[in-house]
Amino acid sequence: MKIIANGVELNITEYGQGETALVFLHFWGGSSLTWQGVMAGLSEDFRCVAIDARGAGASAAPASGYNTGDHADDVQAVIQTLELQRYILVGHSMGGKVAQLIASRRPQGLSGVVLVASSPLAPMSISDEQREMMRTAYASEEAARWTVENILTASSIATEAKQQLIQDALRMDPLAVSGWLDSSSKEDLHAVASAIRVPVVVVTGERDQVDPLTVVERQIAVHFPGAPLHILPGKGHLLPLEATSEVADIVRNFAATVR
Repeated sequence: MKIIANGVELNITEYGQGETALVFLHFWGGSSLTWQGVMAGLSEDFRCVAIDARGAGASAAPASGYNTGDHADDVQAVIQTLELQRYILVGHSMGGKVAQLIASRRPQGLSGVVLVASSPLAPMSISDEQREMMRTAYASEEAARWTVENILTASSIATEAKQQLIQDALRMDPLAVSGWLDSSSKEDLHAVASAIRVPVVVVTGERDQVDPLTVVERQIAVHFPGAPLHILPGKGHLLPLEATSEVADIVRNFAATVR
């Protein structure tokens, strides 16, 4: 499905139906397809909507507008277009930063937020050298494969899933690549966390190299006292693919508590 949001054609993947919708936001380098397995496990009970961010997946790539606020505006426009009355945001990595910003705006209908291997609202704590290495992480099929196997994952994933990740990485528009590295990942939005009033659950991989447990504890969980923190043993950054059923169960159980 294609939806025009803020003048940009965004691609939407949708499964299932239910009173509560789950809105899935993907990581930098991914697409809505990252969430296919999780959505398959939840679509019997929920309306599952996954969005390709601008410049990623099958969505269009406008000439500008790649900061966190632009992505948040896009998501809210999709929610409004689909007339979702009650929904939970499920954000992975970059998508988690976007989900937190949306939640701070206290939109009508938002019931909760699931942060899966999420980026913090604070700037990404990496050196300029690391940032430049990230710029070439998806530059070729070989580079993308190495990044998936050595940085993004800490456990095995299906061959088909790995190929999809590589394809998603290679089709990401250069504007979306630089948009995260030079804009969104540098934004300091931690002050908006105090405005989030809905329930939150935090999920992280024990061996995540992108947003390690120390970052999750000190820059994410600290803003949400009392929020459950699930640490998945032996897993890395790509939890929707490394721990598909575990993530689906966490989302399902969380949704039951916020009804």
